[in-house]
Amino acid sequence: MKNMKKKTLYYLFIMVPCFLSLSGCAHLRHSVPEDLTGKITIAGMPNVCSYIDSPNIPFMSQSLIDSFKEEGKSDYIVNGVKNYPALIISGGVSNSAYGVGFLKGWSKEGSRPVFKIVTGVSSGGIVAIFAFLGKDHDDELEELFTSISTKDIVEQKNIFLSLLFGDSLMSSKPLAKKIEKVFDEKLLAKVAEEHKKGRRLYIGTTDLDAQKFVIWDMGAIASMGSNDSAKMFRKIVLASCALPIIAPPVYFPVKADGKSYVEMHGDGAATVGIFYIYQLLENMECASRSCVIDPGEFRSRLYILCCSNVTPHSQQVEGNLASIASRALDTYGASKMIGETYRIYTFAKEKNWDYNLAYIPDDFRPGQKEMFDKEEMRKLFKRGYEDATAGYKWHKTPPGLVVNNKWEIK
Repeated sequence: MKNMKKKTLYYLFIMVPCFLSLSGCAHLRHSVPEDLTGKITIAGMPNVCSYIDSPNIPFMSQSLIDSFKEEGKSDYIVNGVKNYPALIISGGVSNSAYGVGFLKGWSKEGSRPVFKIVTGVSSGGIVAIFAFLGKDHDDELEELFTSISTKDIVEQKNIFLSLLFGDSLMSSKPLAKKIEKVFDEKLLAKVAEEHKKGRRLYIGTTDLDAQKFVIWDMGAIASMGSNDSAKMFRKIVLASCALPIIAPPVYFPVKADGKSYVEMHGDGAATVGIFYIYQLLENMECASRSCVIDPGEFRSRLYILCCSNVTPHSQQVEGNLASIASRALDTYGASKMIGETYRIYTFAKEKNWDYNLAYIPDDFRPGQKEMFDKEEMRKLFKRGYEDATAGYKWHKTPPGLVVNNKWEIK
């Protein structure tokens, strides 16, 4: 994977002057004007997505209100109190195999709950869908993440033409075909069935025009049960995995102020490494009262499954631009991921909710030779499975946080 990154970055930095001078040759698109940002609608699919900070987010909160009404009276009861478990899954590219193994091992260990809410971003969005459906789909998820290689996900374009005229260095057609095959009508019907039980599944993308994170109510989309909604479901999954520059963005036709536009969406991890629905939950008290639930009588257990290493590790960096850039990007990604764990921790402490964090252990560093190295992914899966079946000791604070004069991570 590192060699592939270096080669890609090398070409990128060599060709960037040409790219800048000739980029005007690329096709133009009728993008959403700045004053209409956040005010779009999708034909036939109202109220299925929103910017996380949008003033229009109340309609997404309504979905949570409905979820209380749809759940069974005895669901999520722990010691006489409603205690809602939520699963938050990070991106991780091929490292997501660790999270896949962890989920299966967690099922085997026996304490994995049925989650009220599941969120995922980037490759974690794919994992989130299967995690939402439950342990009966563990084998299917394992097969997906331990049998693929790079050629099953992306294919190389002509790098020079791509830099001059294209929107990415590689094509994601193989991944699009895989998504269409895996997320068929039968699987989407199961997502819709769980949604109707009051459970919620959210996946994130990045609106590259607006530089904002977008959350999608995947259960609501699956519940529409049409060919258009199925295509939209798969399109969102593809967009959430579309790593900018490497893979092409995904374009969404929308309407705003009676006119048609096209939004450009990419990898959700470009803005947020892991996410929870803070703004939606600000209306939790209102939602609970509407369902005759006392806000003081329920809790939530947040489980964060971080499919990456979160502790620094020493590595000799070659003295060339590609190696330095690659190392800088890796460092930035890890730092952003850690920051998100702190954000969720702060939110959980304010609500007096239970905080649980898992991540790839520091003593295990994958050595991928390509973007999706099948052998290394199997090792990642195995380690995640073993960690969970042994009874994982969840981290109760974010990395590096000092609690009672002790470091969580040394």
